[in-house]
Amino acid sequence: MKAMCEKVIPSTNCSWRYCLYQLNEIPFNWHYHPEYEICLTLNSHGVCHIGDYIASFGDYDLVLLGPELPHTWQSKPNPDGSMQKVHVAQIPALWLEQQLRLNKELDSLRSLLYEAKCGLKFDTQVAKAAETLFIQMNDASPLERYVLLFNLLNLMASNTYQTLSSLEFSFANQQDPAKDKFDRVINFIYENYTEQLSADILAEQAHMSTNHFHRFFKKRTEKTVTEFINQLRIAKACKLLINSKAPITVISDQCGFNNLSNFNRRFLAIKSCTPSQFRSRVQHKALI
Repeated sequence: MKAMCEKVIPSTNCSWRYCLYQLNEIPFNWHYHPEYEICLTLNSHGVCHIGDYIASFGDYDLVLLGPELPHTWQSKPNPDGSMQKVHVAQIPALWLEQQLRLNKELDSLRSLLYEAKCGLKFDTQVAKAAETLFIQMNDASPLERYVLLFNLLNLMASNTYQTLSSLEFSFANQQDPAKDKFDRVINFIYENYTEQLSADILAEQAHMSTNHFHRFFKKRTEKTVTEFINQLRIAKACKLLINSKAPITVISDQCGFNNLSNFNRRFLAIKSCTPSQFRSRVQHKALI
């Protein structure tokens, strides 16, 4: 089965992505991406597939995956109806490897990252320590998350681990045959996000019907087209709110929103505050 290529968007004002999923069950989603991934699965039991490694998993399942390594977890709803939690950190390979080149203090991570190309699994004690760091990430500032990420990598490098997939596994043979088509759509969005984009327009770029494109896009980004574009626009708006003194009405227009009320509504939904509140908080922190 061919793995799908997933598009990863870094968290706002970060070079990498952190996300906490809370799910009734984990669906089978065989995919890969060019980022390293740290995944901590809690209160869940099922089967994981990592390269050519297939095995059952349980509570406090902590794994580090290298770039381009196909993977998925799969579970059914818990008998008691409780939610399953998955903490995920996805770190661009080029960015992380650059950190190692520029900072001698990170040399101790080299072996860990090299061996991660096959997937690494850690014991419950390490997973519980990782949970503490992930919980702190959830409400942390971008700088605090940066520090917590390297604390997490240091924790993993300082403990023993189990290698999962075989060295002989051919990652390239598992890759998504539609990767070029998907990349073309993503590049089109990044180049035209200030315009009035629609699924119909993007489906033309992919040479698909609109209905097929909706499914194609959602499976590879975990978002609808509208959610993806709005998240990108809001991320751009955050950078402008931090780095410029432009009026909010101007920033709204520069980021492709058709009116200020729509911009405010979308910003509040994604950032849990208004654009003016976001700017005030950033300015207040800068003065502390």
